[in-house]
Amino acid sequence: MKLLLDTHILLWVSGGSPRLSSAARKLISDQTNELIFSVASIWEIAIKHGKGYSGFDANPALVRNASLENGYVELDVTGQHAITVANLPPIHKDPFDRLLIAQAMVEGITLLTADATIAQYQGPIRKV
Repeated sequence: MKLLLDTHILLWVSGGSPRLSSAARKLISDQTNELIFSVASIWEIAIKHGKGYSGFDANPALVRNASLENGYVELDVTGQHAITVANLPPIHKDPFDRLLIAQAMVEGITLLTADATIAQYQGPIRKV
């Protein structure tokens, strides 16, 4: 299964956080799953890290490099992803999360998240 990691999941994996659920750990450690991270997540980490937001103390370059070294696939943002955001219902206000939702829908991959608000969207989303 192809899994697009929500930004907080990506951060928790890279930092070894105990906040990562056992269900998420199981999916991420399953060698048959293809793990994907979005350029949008790296952008979000860079912006929020630069502003000193709590939970975003990781260096975005290190997160990206570690993810690539661990075999994760980097997903670029396309025009179609951006267009799809416009068609999403206004359940979630965060533009980064909305872009990840759109990417999952356009690419037909499962967005792995711990965010209950994101999980309210129709589409390939799995809350762990």
